[in-house]
Amino acid sequence: MSTAVDLFLPCAAGVEAFLADEVQAIAGGPVGAAGRGGVALRADAALAMRLNLESRLAQRVLWRVAEARYRNEDELYALARGVRWVDWITPKQTLRVDTTARSAPVKSLNFASLRIKDAVCDSVREAVGSRPDVDTRDPDLSLVLHLDGDLATLYVDTSGVPLFKRGWRDAQAGDAPLKETLAAAVLVAAGWRGRAEDGPLLDPCCGSGTIAIEAAHIACDRAPGLARRFAFEKLLPFRDHMATWRDMVLAAKARVQPSRVPIFAGDVSFRMTDFAQRHAERAGAAAAIQFKAGDMLQRPPPAPGGTMVLNPPYGERLSPKGHGAAPRPAREQVQGAPDMRSFYAALAAHWKRHYAGWTAWVLSPDTKLPAQMRLKESRRVPLWNGPIECRLFRFDLVAGSMRERGDAAAPAP
Repeated sequence: MSTAVDLFLPCAAGVEAFLADEVQAIAGGPVGAAGRGGVALRADAALAMRLNLESRLAQRVLWRVAEARYRNEDELYALARGVRWVDWITPKQTLRVDTTARSAPVKSLNFASLRIKDAVCDSVREAVGSRPDVDTRDPDLSLVLHLDGDLATLYVDTSGVPLFKRGWRDAQAGDAPLKETLAAAVLVAAGWRGRAEDGPLLDPCCGSGTIAIEAAHIACDRAPGLARRFAFEKLLPFRDHMATWRDMVLAAKARVQPSRVPIFAGDVSFRMTDFAQRHAERAGAAAAIQFKAGDMLQRPPPAPGGTMVLNPPYGERLSPKGHGAAPRPAREQVQGAPDMRSFYAALAAHWKRHYAGWTAWVLSPDTKLPAQMRLKESRRVPLWNGPIECRLFRFDLVAGSMRERGDAAAPAP
């Protein structure tokens, strides 16, 4: 299938402009436009496969197959019946339909999904005499119906498992507080590309290692999708492109290189540092990262200058006593946790004494973080971590007090 079709790549709020730049780089030229919640573009099957393999920021690669105004669920059924589903799957394959909505005039999203499923099954049965089954866990064909007011858009999800699942995370570990796609976005926003001129990178509270591993993959030019499979590999429109796909994967593997800059990471919890080390090994990134457990309030700089990137959690893991504690959601207050204002003040004092010449990027839901640290941020980037609105603060670290230099300590509005 070389005909151009419409793709939509959803991403975390705040990441849209970064994703548009990434899509242009992957496509090798101007393509697509950033909009609310993602990037829309015209593409063919080859570019859809490449975006799945190469995008660090997109959550999925969605292939639009139908769009129309609607008034009720019967018109949603008619929308789906307009697609030749026998061009996508066989009766021996399975499907799933997920529906999202904003101000939609439907009583039940589950019923809307059911009507789309009925349309697909009826279409295939009429064409070949039997119908596919539903598999809600591991379907061959994943469909996404998005209802925006009275506009219905139906997509084929060519990714399947969301793209933030790179294939290396321990399935028993549960969800990480920071998805891989957002960790990559933080690095992009910080302007750190793993180039020699970018210098070393440090995450002093690495948790399960997400930021450090994403940084290693960027520095080593390792495609984020190398260790996983994609839904399009099972879909009929892509069968004639599998030779092209294998060539893409081989080329991506061949270009992996050693990191040109050192990457340092660690956590106050020895357990978490070991956990991050194991994740790095699974991700093929262990050779690029130097892990060392320790309290970030005492950790000396691993190099004369560089970039710190961190997503500090609230709670026990900031305390040296929390060696066995797991990461906690950013806004979860933990009984007995250290006073956060005192902690951040001590962290800023440690940075000013030992990290002059470094740049620190801190992702936090607390808009008053610079005031707590008594530092003046030079930049703040709005980013959403799931439903949590955060800011990525940049601090250019210098020795001594910012007040002594005559700079204002209050954060910018």
